[in-house]
Amino acid sequence: MTSTRQSRAEKVDAATPASRNRVVDFLRAAAITVVVLGHWTIIAVDPDGGILPHGVLDGARWTHPLTWLFQVMPIFFLVGGYSNGLSWRSARRKEIGYAEWLRARLRRLGIPLIPLMLAWLVIGVVAVALGAPHATVQLASQMALIPTWFLAAYLMVILVGPPCLWLWERFGWWSIVGGIALAGIVDTISIAADQPLLGYPNYLLVWAAFHQVGYAWLDGRLSGIGRRMLLAAIGLFGLLLLVLAGPYPVSMITAGGDAISNSSPTRVTMAFLGMLQAGLVLSLEKPLEALLRRPKLWFVTVLVNQRIMTWFLWHLTVMVGLAHLLLALDSRDLLPEPLTGLWWATRPLWVLVLLALTGLVVLVMGRFEDPRADDRPAPPVWKPIAAAVCVIAGLAVMASVGVVRAGGAAWWWPLVPIVGMWGLGVVRALPRRRQYCSPDEA
Repeated sequence: MTSTRQSRAEKVDAATPASRNRVVDFLRAAAITVVVLGHWTIIAVDPDGGILPHGVLDGARWTHPLTWLFQVMPIFFLVGGYSNGLSWRSARRKEIGYAEWLRARLRRLGIPLIPLMLAWLVIGVVAVALGAPHATVQLASQMALIPTWFLAAYLMVILVGPPCLWLWERFGWWSIVGGIALAGIVDTISIAADQPLLGYPNYLLVWAAFHQVGYAWLDGRLSGIGRRMLLAAIGLFGLLLLVLAGPYPVSMITAGGDAISNSSPTRVTMAFLGMLQAGLVLSLEKPLEALLRRPKLWFVTVLVNQRIMTWFLWHLTVMVGLAHLLLALDSRDLLPEPLTGLWWATRPLWVLVLLALTGLVVLVMGRFEDPRADDRPAPPVWKPIAAAVCVIAGLAVMASVGVVRAGGAAWWWPLVPIVGMWGLGVVRALPRRRQYCSPDEA
């Protein structure tokens, strides 16, 4: 068995083009894994109080500085900038237009979303019909669909990726400075007016600006340890200034006791956090490259990336399902009081159980990450744009309010992304298995 695994790892290693930046794939897999493990830890389950969305952060404020390490969504946008810049330039060389390119990106990200939407449509409708309290179902769906806020933000950035690449190619670092400055203005208005809704444009402005740091990495504008440590120093200085002298909280993940959230809506602090993390992580690029030349480590990285959307989208649905099962069975022995010594001691077991259950879901649902090649002619440009807007709108609403409201199940919201992708031509057929994706598809 061992020799077979080694042989397979060696084959994958040998089949990987020499030009592929393996660190990009590793950072993508590592970032999503940290997010998954972090969610499973900070969301506590109390046998008396049910699911506590910010249980650890609310009950242990000493964990707030740790979020500077574990809030790693900026790393995903960093590698997204690298991959999307590579992909769009490849499309330009092949004379593939924006509409066809965007449809391909939507298929890669959107098709794995369909079974999750259908599952929560059924769960919401059936639970309400059976008399489950609306507030309980709403909170469960909100918790389970937390990952979709990120997907909505990432799709917005993909929509503007090509024009942002043009800005980067023309103005360089000033395009990033300009985006962060605009985000700072939006934050100033939103915080001064005490209206979080006014800060929502920063879901696009902050992440689109930081996404361009990935373009800088791709173009070699961050080469050398000096530039990378300078980027990290700018990020650290900006964060300290905003947190210590400004109104922003220490926690980079939403905590119930904070008057302002750094992540909901996204605040300008996340751009500086991204600079700090990017500078530090990229300073390790050369040793990481050397490690990833080992076939076994590279093979694991490839496997995680092949099922990364399923792993990410379903991990909280699995946790919410297990939590409600244990609550329904009144299994107090398996649900120790959060933040006690026993609770911390059982976290490794909790994570192992969730890993096993999520692995089963990935085995079943992972095939949706293998859409067959799309050889259709390019669509009218408005179609993939409209489809993306439908996905973003549906996900944004469900991430905020779940699939149930006071009057019952809001069954139409899970259908909005599906109808948008199907009705506007993004989805056309059932998926089939696909081999290891090329760099342009990553």
